[in-house]
Amino acid sequence: MSKKQLMPANNYEVGYCKPPEETRFVKGQSGNLKGRPKGAKTKRPKAYEEKLKNIIYEEAYREITVQDGHGPVSIPMAQAVARSLSVNAAKGNQRAQKLFLELVSTVEKADFEQHCEILETWFNYKQEWEEELERRENLGILGKEPLPHPRQIDFNWKTGEVNIWGPTTPEEKKAFDALIKLEKDTIVLKEELAETKGKKRRNEITTKISILEDALFRLLDDWRK
Repeated sequence: MSKKQLMPANNYEVGYCKPPEETRFVKGQSGNLKGRPKGAKTKRPKAYEEKLKNIIYEEAYREITVQDGHGPVSIPMAQAVARSLSVNAAKGNQRAQKLFLELVSTVEKADFEQHCEILETWFNYKQEWEEELERRENLGILGKEPLPHPRQIDFNWKTGEVNIWGPTTPEEKKAFDALIKLEKDTIVLKEELAETKGKKRRNEITTKISILEDALFRLLDDWRK
């Protein structure tokens, strides 16, 4: 029997090699409408995208499981590599020792330069605002005070630390002003209590002082946080 005899007749609607018309592919139209877009394989990132940088960061901080002295622990890939390098250096591998010391030196140098930059920034900020506030005072100019206030910035030149003893944002300034007011009100009430002899009035003042001190302690806790 020939292949022609095996082929079905042309007078049936649905059957072998003839799917229903509603499911057939339309001529000139792709059958995979939601497939990979044209050119996706060779699509390049936009100028502002840093895909390789993101990939490196993702790999550097991807959690992996390593064996520690107390069993398996999960740490970032970068930490695992640094640990492996330091262990090999400690075992006497000269190449690992050289690389590890260079790495430590680079990190310490970067930290020192960043610290000096921050110290210089705050020093210039304090100096410039002190001069500006003095200029305003001499000319009788009123203006909004800076945050943080230069008088609330101290430098410890022995340790290289910068200490800010006041608010640095409008929200902190609001809380700070509330603290100052509560403290002043408490001092006034304590002075009044010292001069008051009536038992009833003394009890009233003592109650108010207790309420104010409680609010003061709560605000201080929030401030420290």
